[in-house]
Amino acid sequence: MRSASTNEQGSATVEFVAIGVLLLVPIVYLVIVLGRVQAAAFAADGSARAAARAFVAATDDDEGRRRAETAVRLGLLDQGFADPVDGDLFIECDRPGACLTPGGQVRVLGQVRVVLPGVPRFLDRAVPARITVRAGQLAVVDEFRIRSGPG
Repeated sequence: MRSASTNEQGSATVEFVAIGVLLLVPIVYLVIVLGRVQAAAFAADGSARAAARAFVAATDDDEGRRRAETAVRLGLLDQGFADPVDGDLFIECDRPGACLTPGGQVRVLGQVRVVLPGVPRFLDRAVPARITVRAGQLAVVDEFRIRSGPG
């Protein structure tokens, strides 16, 4: 005697594979997105820390800004963010115009924008599909630094 399920032989395997793929694709995409966001967090944090250290070690404000921008660029490249619009750097001093005064504080904010993987740039421009990760660092200018310039 044959059962009524003879026509459906092998369909359980097909259903299992189809449901498995439907569940696996979003999970893999989520892992990829989380990995990219984590890379942005590492880039923002490391860049802010390196930029603050580079700024307070400079001889003047202009050189400090150049060093800080270079540190941010290297930090972004290290984590795979090659596009210059991916990151921003903001530097704020407690003593405007005299950032590198001994004992002064310099606040650095590093910001990295992550476009979701697989989203084309034209679609991102129309409907923003990005996550912004920020990290800040506070650096104190050394009290015993050699003052540059006259005096």
